[in-house]
Amino acid sequence: MHQSVFQTLADPMRFRIVEALLSGEHAVNEIVEKVDIHQSGVSRHLKLLKEVGFVSVRTDGQKRVYALRPEPFQEIDAWVAGYRKFWEARLDRFEEALNRKQVNK
Repeated sequence: MHQSVFQTLADPMRFRIVEALLSGEHAVNEIVEKVDIHQSGVSRHLKLLKEVGFVSVRTDGQKRVYALRPEPFQEIDAWVAGYRKFWEARLDRFEEALNRKQVNK
């Protein structure tokens, strides 16, 4: 797991941009409207998101259209899966203990 994935999403504005792109492709001006910051700030964050691999960009006439890429999210999901197994095992043991307690009543 690359630490930069979490560092990238730790910035509240980049997180908001990622959330805005969850609904699909958007041009920069559409993202500006959704996150309510200046175009220069959105462009700076999009540049970093592209460098880290969170977004792809394509040209549509005069516009640059951005979309989320699945790879960083798959990486996060794989990392979380290891912890999910840990917690699921603990929750399963907790459930078994509760069931034993119900039977002994």
